[in-house]
Amino acid sequence: MLGTRGPQRGLFEADTLYADFVGRDTFYGWLARQRGELFCDELFLGLYVDGWGRPSVAPSLLATALVLQTYDGVSDDEATRRAAYDLQWKVALGVEIDAKPFAKSTLQEFRAQLVVHEDQRLLFQESLELAKRRGKVGRQRRLKVALDTTPILGRGAVKDTYNLLADGIVQVLRVLAAHAGVARGARGDGDGFTAWATDAGYGRYVGGTTGDVSLKGGAAIDWSDAVARQQFLGAIVADADRLLEQARVARGGLVAGGAEDTALAAAAGLLSRVLCQDVERKETGPAIKQGTAPDRLISIHDPQMRHGRKSASKRFDGHKAALAVDTDTQLITAVDVLAGNAPDDEDALELVEQTEQATGCAVGETLGDCAYGDGETRQSFAEAGRTLHAKVPTMTNGGRFPKTAFHIDLAAGTCTCPGGQTTTDLRDVAGHRQGFHFAATVCVACPLRAQCLKDVAGASGRTVSLHPQESLLQQARAFQATPAFDEVRRRRQAVEHRLARLVQLGLRQARYVGHPKTLFQLAMAATVANLTLLAYAAATAPATEDGTAVTALLGAAVALLVALLVALTAIMFARNGPTARLAVLDAATRPTGWSRRAGLLPGLTRGESHQTAGSRLHF
Repeated sequence: MLGTRGPQRGLFEADTLYADFVGRDTFYGWLARQRGELFCDELFLGLYVDGWGRPSVAPSLLATALVLQTYDGVSDDEATRRAAYDLQWKVALGVEIDAKPFAKSTLQEFRAQLVVHEDQRLLFQESLELAKRRGKVGRQRRLKVALDTTPILGRGAVKDTYNLLADGIVQVLRVLAAHAGVARGARGDGDGFTAWATDAGYGRYVGGTTGDVSLKGGAAIDWSDAVARQQFLGAIVADADRLLEQARVARGGLVAGGAEDTALAAAAGLLSRVLCQDVERKETGPAIKQGTAPDRLISIHDPQMRHGRKSASKRFDGHKAALAVDTDTQLITAVDVLAGNAPDDEDALELVEQTEQATGCAVGETLGDCAYGDGETRQSFAEAGRTLHAKVPTMTNGGRFPKTAFHIDLAAGTCTCPGGQTTTDLRDVAGHRQGFHFAATVCVACPLRAQCLKDVAGASGRTVSLHPQESLLQQARAFQATPAFDEVRRRRQAVEHRLARLVQLGLRQARYVGHPKTLFQLAMAATVANLTLLAYAAATAPATEDGTAVTALLGAAVALLVALLVALTAIMFARNGPTARLAVLDAATRPTGWSRRAGLLPGLTRGESHQTAGSRLHF
């Protein structure tokens, strides 16, 4: 059942007593002022069943804790500890000094609910809603957004063919063991699962004397011997084939489409895929395929990881984070996770549409680097009635005249070469395209032939092929040569700055496996990036836009009220002597658990207190 926090703030809550000590201009102090506005409990109503169970921990508090966790880059265990003992966190959460607001499992379950309900972007959307209320995003202006991607290193283990097959076999064995009623255990722990798998003939995959050593690492073979390697691979493939047949028979006794059948089909599918992509069946026996299969599965633990390239020389294993950034405010307006081997422009149009839906503003121009400058992407934007500015990839021709050295007039149907010769011979060429062909008699006599054709001594003519979106590419090259393109290049740097901020917030390494959870990590990093921008704007604005002045006055009024209560209490106990009065004053002005000598909360060191007092925003 949904638990809520009332609008009334307590006199002894940390943000009331210690906001000035922590710093109202810090991110923690700014978050404290947003309580009740940034995250409302009713926003998370869909995650709870009304009338079932006792009231939950207020989801607005847990959402703020997730923001703090991403901002500080800490684990679930450390986040729970800081919520209980860290003064900065207590101020931001708005809880009392001696409160332990949530358990680690509560925070984990809240995050899991967001992922299961496909609400990974919910907190990110709220950061944009707050930006709209602050006037950073207005319906009256057309946005200029920049698109880009950055690699996310996957969480799953990337292994070679031998160990990848072993992991696939273990996955199927665990599902079959669960179906047989065998207790699930970790690899090599000597439990019932290990005994069951060993009896079935798969002992070397689940434990034995090798402990945590991989199957390949524990194999006692001469790896320089090709015959020994082939025999070892053949034995693994034979075990995999036998296990897949057992899985097929077991599925015959399960309810089609049920939970057990689905789990077994998924595990068997992964093992089958590894066999198909990595193993070649020959007459002499199984062999490892040469080359890399398209869309190769590289990890059993995270099947959605892929080999990817950010450039020709930079390779990575994992996913890609794609985002859109408003170039005027540097707010991140849309995020998505792509496969590691997906092209950067795969969902460019979807990011623009997501931006419009999230901000309520129309996107006037979309900016990108040359990864977004291909003809297909330009065509999709043109058909949608949108403007895309991206650099056209540079064309080369081995030191000879590239295509861009020719003047192509599509309207007139002519092509003029650097030597001044013009042709109207448009014919079909390779790749289901058309191209302009220059006659051999013209090219043989041309003094520039050596700079144009590879076959200098031959008798052939030059052919200039046309791109299916040649007209759009010509328009882009023409715009690229104008001074207006310099403004596009300058504005596009905003997305580079935001990518650097996301990497600073830990995005380079995935915390979880799979696209859904990685999308949550990306959305939370984007949320913090947006909120810190808003916090910085509030701290540097001449006239605060989020009620800071009013909050300061209210804080002063509360402090005056507390002082009056202390004075009245002291008068009531005046007859008990000076010692009692001092004790009452001391108790009234210090929350329970506060150390007068150290000035620290229980569990905090003096170094942490110094860090608390000196903390400032990072943008």
